[in-house]
Amino acid sequence: MDGTELVARLRAAGVPEAFYEIAGVHEVPVEPDAYYFLRGGADTWAVGLRQRSRDRVLARFRSEAEACRYLYDTLTSLPPPPSGPPQPLDELLADPEEIQRQAWEDFRRQGRDEP
Repeated sequence: MDGTELVARLRAAGVPEAFYEIAGVHEVPVEPDAYYFLRGGADTWAVGLRQRSRDRVLARFRSEAEACRYLYDTLTSLPPPPSGPPQPLDELLADPEEIQRQAWEDFRRQGRDEP
């Protein structure tokens, strides 16, 4: 798989366009606070995460195909974005106990237990 095929597969899987950048193939339409990237170098391919204008390389690969597979697996295993209309921030922050309860529920859903 190469970058062009990766973009086609990510689109078919329903991964939002703003979640990834593939150098020379797919640019992020509107720069969000965080997105994944795939970049080729002299003899390696890097997959990373750009957050708040800082890059963090997550893995390096010798081939484009390996890097594409890793990025595809990463992006297709992310939880889906919330559905429905967005809730205003003041409503979200109004109940701190509910925030903590929801955080523990999300944590447990990922297969972890409370300390």
